[in-house]
Amino acid sequence: MSAIDDELARARADLDRVDPATAERLRHEGALFIDIRPVVNRVEEGEIPGSIPIERIHLEWRLDPHGEHRIAGFTEDTTVIILCNEGYASSLAARDLKRLGLRNATDLIGGYRAWSSASLPTHDGGTPATP
Repeated sequence: MSAIDDELARARADLDRVDPATAERLRHEGALFIDIRPVVNRVEEGEIPGSIPIERIHLEWRLDPHGEHRIAGFTEDTTVIILCNEGYASSLAARDLKRLGLRNATDLIGGYRAWSSASLPTHDGGTPATP
């Protein structure tokens, strides 16, 4: 196993990852969806309604529950679901957010592509990322 595979396994061991159907239920219950995919992927493949695009390089600053640069609308107890293309980078990102104090940070198993394959709601992409 490579070093990154080991790191990914450790990250996922600390997450209560969600499949697309569970994520959809949580979305309706008020979970915050954060899309860390590059804009080119969001434009080509679409986005999940209500998701907030935040580039990976800004993620921790925008989702530190007590940071001065955080986005509005969440607390350390909010369920935050991170999504990427296929559910790899999102696992590492969710792990990092848990370390910052987001107790209920997790990620979407299979990422946006699994969501789309499950025929769950999407819309055209290209929403500018939160700077």
